[in-house]
Order: sequence, then structure tokens, then C-alpha cells
Amino acid sequence: MTADPRATALFLGAFFDELARWGVRDVVVSPGSRSTPLSMTAFELSRRAPERMRLFVDVDERGAAFFALGLAKASGRPAALVCTSGSAVANYYPAVMEAESSRVPLVVLTGDRPPRLQGLGAPQTCDQLNAYGNHVRAFRQMPLPSGDDAALAFARQAAREAVIAAGEGCFGGPVHLNFPFDEPLKPDLGVEGLFGSARRADVSRETSVPVARQLAPASAERLAALFAGKRALVYAGEGTCTGELEAGKVLNWARAFRLPLLADPLSGLRSSDDPLVIDNYDSVLGPGGTVPDGLAPEVVVRFGRYPVSKKATQLVVAARPVQIVVDPLETRDFNAATDVFVRCRPSELAGSLGFAYDVRTIDYDPDDVQRAFARAWIHANDAARKRIASVDDAEAGFEGAFARRVVELAPEGSCLFSANSMSVRALDTFYLKSAKRLTVLCNRGLNGIDGTVSTALGAAQHFAQTTLVTGDLTLLHDLNALALQRELRLQREAAACVSASLDAASSEAAGAVTPGHAADAASGNVAPGAVPSIVIVLLNNNGGGIFDMLPQKSEDPYFERLFLTPQDVDFRAAAQAFGVPYRRADTVPAFDEAYRALLGTPGISLVEVRVPLSGLKDRYAPYW
Repeated sequence: MTADPRATALFLGAFFDELARWGVRDVVVSPGSRSTPLSMTAFELSRRAPERMRLFVDVDERGAAFFALGLAKASGRPAALVCTSGSAVANYYPAVMEAESSRVPLVVLTGDRPPRLQGLGAPQTCDQLNAYGNHVRAFRQMPLPSGDDAALAFARQAAREAVIAAGEGCFGGPVHLNFPFDEPLKPDLGVEGLFGSARRADVSRETSVPVARQLAPASAERLAALFAGKRALVYAGEGTCTGELEAGKVLNWARAFRLPLLADPLSGLRSSDDPLVIDNYDSVLGPGGTVPDGLAPEVVVRFGRYPVSKKATQLVVAARPVQIVVDPLETRDFNAATDVFVRCRPSELAGSLGFAYDVRTIDYDPDDVQRAFARAWIHANDAARKRIASVDDAEAGFEGAFARRVVELAPEGSCLFSANSMSVRALDTFYLKSAKRLTVLCNRGLNGIDGTVSTALGAAQHFAQTTLVTGDLTLLHDLNALALQRELRLQREAAACVSASLDAASSEAAGAVTPGHAADAASGNVAPGAVPSIVIVLLNNNGGGIFDMLPQKSEDPYFERLFLTPQDVDFRAAAQAFGVPYRRADTVPAFDEAYRALLGTPGISLVEVRVPLSGLKDRYAPYW
């Protein structure tokens, strides 16, 4: 049995065209033979209509999956992945699990051998059915390509179903479609109607219509009653706000109810200097989540996952307040402390209660107890801020001083991507709120170091400037992501061609919006023809310094061998190997100069700061 190259092209042309119509704008391909029909068809769409589909190539499937994760995390739109059969599929697994936990929309497209070669020892062949188990929201085994009308209609519907299942924004997830292909593998891309066959008429500029949720008056009244006479505050976790509009709703509600907002660095709220935004809560809280007098809450409203701060989590366990969890899907409450669950987005709850308060459909006003409680938190936060800001006096040897400078110097509207471990904790402490708009991202789903650089590089494709703050082990773990420097150069050249064609096009054509596509201008991202700049800030303590703060710490030989694990990597040489501009700065003034010089540099650049491996806990003690 052999494949029909024309049928293969029509089937996949319909599939990729429909993905684009439903909002998929990016596809990341890893080279391979059995995925040839997928990769060639995606490339052809990106060549013919680069405004509809961008194609990236990453030879490492593990890194490619994280790169796609970053693309989707930053844009809120599903990104597609293409790989060949066999172990290539398994290399996607870490990113698929992160996408599941972080709720990032991914469409995973894997090539496979045809059914007649399964289970018979054919090369690069394994059982790929449901390869990711229950870590994906949907799995579909695709049929062998066919060019008849019913098959083309099915290909388009399969693409729609994939995008619908993947979702969008902070509430998406991965889906997997497995494509068997017989030889010959090269599709006939010259076939007539490659991307237009079986296409339904565009009946709307929007293929998916969101429906906002509004609390019923009775529900708003019952929720408001839970605050009466109680000291209440909000845990604003990762993904609380995805933009200024949502942040505005949360802030308006907090002002009306006089609610302190304990704002995680990933909440989207630290780009507001409102007094009720409590950014230094981790420094206010004591060991084990203890709180100073007058700051213990009786009601906690939690948006999203628990904050980065372990003390904040311990507070819920120790104080046992009434906990109201607001989430459209699940509680994510590993403390088993949920009292009330509200199934909606944080901004929907805040908008509903704020509106009900404004029009007086709820009988609630913050009493003197709540107002005094808010003032106490504001006062404690201001005092902690002064203590944290004293890090500006440090000139060398402390990670926190450099993290603080990154936040201060990062350009307005740029992306700040944090690694896990000590990097995100440094930002939690030293990212002080201000009116400067920053998008702060991190792979907090599984809290691992896997694929961090690749994820940041993917996210960077939606911003003019991105800064990645990372430690040495995290960078080493994903060092081959620096090989994307060449791919980014190719993207720059392609973007220049697209920009030239846009300049030549009429203003009417340039302003057309395809169905399902949100204009990038809405997020203030990379202008057409521009190329992103990504500065990696490497806080190199030559090992796993976080273990200095954990129970594993010991003077016994096992501690360095199993946990600190110094690697003695020459990152200057590594950067040179991949053509990445490199600077080293061991003092704060030298860092300021190096970082400023690298901002705006097209592609990837690296500034390394060396700090001690030992004594981490003591260095942080004055600020925690």
C-alpha cells in the first residue's frame, strides 16, 4: 500500500489552514522523516502566508516543546508542535506535563508509521496511541490521509476540535494528534486548492466566542456576607490578571472592600503601585507563616495557585481562615483547606462584586475592623519595603542586589522570565511594585528547571525585549537552547521580508484580520519586521545553592556530592560556541553597564554574575 502525495497534501493543507483560521499562529518543527508531510505542509503555509503562520525549527524535541510552551504562554494562543515517530514523541513529555499543570495550550502533532507496520519490529516504530496518557486534554488518532470531500471536512473538524480542547490564555492545556503516514512521504504541495479545499465560508471574524460569567445577585450577596465583620485579604497567585483590564477589575474591588492584595510576582498586580497591593508579604510573615499582631486573616480569597512564598502557604495551615478559592477549573488546594469554591476567573468575581457594590445591590460596606486591618497590612508592607530596598547598598556578592537591578532596568512593556529555584524567590523578594508595566512569567506548574531557557526564548518571540533570570544549573540543563541563536537570525531575515511585503501592500490588506486572530498590537509586542532581544542574566553560584536553605544541608560529604553539585562550567566558552554575545559583571555598577549595553541586541545575549555558593541563607536573612 502506498500513499497518494496529492491526497496527503490536500488532507494536511486543510488541517493546517483550519488551525490558522482558529488562531494557531506558531508551529515548532523538529526534523524527522516520518513527520515529513506535516513539516513540509506547515512550512508551505508559513512561506505563502507568513502573517498567518510562523514556523520555527529546533533540532531538539525536548527544547522544541518548551519553546512552543513559551510561545503559547506569552500569547495565550495554542502553539503547534511537529515531530517524527519513536523516542522523539517521548522527548515532548516534560513540556506536555508542564503545559498540563500550568494550563498552557499546546497542539502536539506526531508523525507515525502506518497501522500495517505497527508491532512488527519496523524501525523507529512504537505504540504512540495515547502516548501522554491523562496529561493531555484530548487525544485523537488520525486516519491515513485521503483527498475525498468527507476526509477533508474531517481534517478541518479535527483541527477545530484540537484548538477548542487546548483552550486559551491561562486556562488551556495540551492536546495530542497522532498522524500515521505511508510512503512516499513527500506531499504534492503544487496541488490545486492546497489550503482552500473544503474550507467553510467565514461567517464571523471570531471563530470562538468567549462568554463572560457574572455572579447572580443572590450569589454576590452570599459571598459578600462572608466578609461581614471579618478580617479578609486576597492571595493573588499566578495568572490572577492577564492584562490591565483584568487588573483594573481586581483593584477596583479591593478598593471597595478594602482588601489587602498579597500579590505573587506572577499575579500581574505588581505593575500597580496601589497601596493595597502587598508585594512584600513574604518579608512581613514570620517563620512557619506566623504573623505580627493585627495581621492574621479570618477570610482568605485565593486567586489561582498558592503564591511562591512558602510562608503564605503555611499561614493558611496555621491560621485556618475561611478560604474562598476562585478558579474556573479546580481548587489546586494541597492544604485541603477549601471552604467555598467559586467556579470563575478572578477578574469575573472581582468585576461582579465590584459592580454589585457600586450599584448597591449587595448590603456590604467594609467596617472599621476591615479598614484597620487593611491599614495595618499597608503599614507593615511599607516597613518591609524599606528593609528590602536597602539591598541597593550592596555592590557585589548577593543575588538579590542583581535581581533588584534587573527589575529596575528592564524596559517598560518588556517580559521578565524567571527560572525556578532561587531565581523566582529572588524576584518574589526584590521585585517591588511600581507603575512600570512588566510581564513576569515562570514555569511554576511543576517547579522544575527543565526547558527553562527554551521556554523563555519562545515567550520572547512576543516581546521586543525579554530578560531571563536564571541560575547556572538551570542554564546548563537547557544549554543547547542557545543553538536557537541561528534560528532567530533566520527569523530576523524572514521578518525583514515580511515587513517589506507589508509596506508594499495596501493599507486595507494590511489591516485585514483573519478569523480567530487577535492583533498582536493589543499586547504591545514585537512590531512587524522587528526581531526580539533576549538577555540572559546568569546568577552563577556554581551549584544548587537553594539546598543551603533546605533540611538536606549538612557538613557531611554527601551534601556537596548529591545536592550542591558544582559543575565548573565555562559559560563564556559556551556562549562563544553558539555565537552568543557575552559579558561578565561581578559588581552592581558593572552589571548595570553590561545589562544596559545588551538591551536591544537582536537575538540571545548573556551577562554572567558570579556569586558565592555557600552562605545563601545568611545573605537573605536581613530581607526575610
